[in-house]
Amino acid sequence: MSTFSIAQRLNKSWRIIATAGCFSLFGLGALLLTFMIFPLISLLTPNHQQREIKVQSTIQRTFNFFCRTMRFLKVIDYRFDNLIALKEDKHSLIVANHPSLIDYVLIASQLPQCDCLVKASIWRNPFIKGIVKAAGYIPNRDPESLLESCNQRLQQGNVLLIFPEGTRTTATKTPKLQRGAAQIAIRSQVNIRVVHITVSPSFLTKEQKWYQVPDKKPFFLIEIKNKISIESYLKEHSSPTTAARQLNKHLASTLFPTDV
Repeated sequence: MSTFSIAQRLNKSWRIIATAGCFSLFGLGALLLTFMIFPLISLLTPNHQQREIKVQSTIQRTFNFFCRTMRFLKVIDYRFDNLIALKEDKHSLIVANHPSLIDYVLIASQLPQCDCLVKASIWRNPFIKGIVKAAGYIPNRDPESLLESCNQRLQQGNVLLIFPEGTRTTATKTPKLQRGAAQIAIRSQVNIRVVHITVSPSFLTKEQKWYQVPDKKPFFLIEIKNKISIESYLKEHSSPTTAARQLNKHLASTLFPTDV
């Protein structure tokens, strides 16, 4: 027999309805950006680099509105710790764990400029394809061209967001980092800003459908950690491959301190 009160059941029912509304809003917003706002920006901004900056700034404002809407409708709540440090970053990697579907949205909502490394399947998503293309995001395809593209953006002074797990965390599996983020940091000689995300109770995980909302409102804590300097790794290891391997081990222990 359920121990939940009528008020708790109504609250959960409301959050299911509100979550559906938020997903619909996101889809409509993505279509509006893709077919109206971004083409207008392209028409008025012929310079490629300036156009991408304007698109990313528009994404930031749009995502910020979306996150605030989710909070207002009581779908989620969230807090950023040490946000000033994240906003002041330039010429660096931002590396984050990936427990939820909206991790990217939360981080990008605070950064007017934020390049992002995205998996190739995103480029086939009708709601997201137009956004990632207009923003100049980097598809995770050929390793050599990937490193070159990332290095080019970083040398421009940009920040680049990467989720090194490659996909959302699976609760039943030990997190495993791909080595791409460490390789990019070593080869481009940029430091890494670590962002650690926790959500309690779990919500929008890889194993959950959007309508499987928890009994209590999820709370996202986005902790902006200290930077990892790559200088010591470059000095101690003559081989970039070895340096990247050791850096990746340290990165894993930083992102998942209880799992290693």
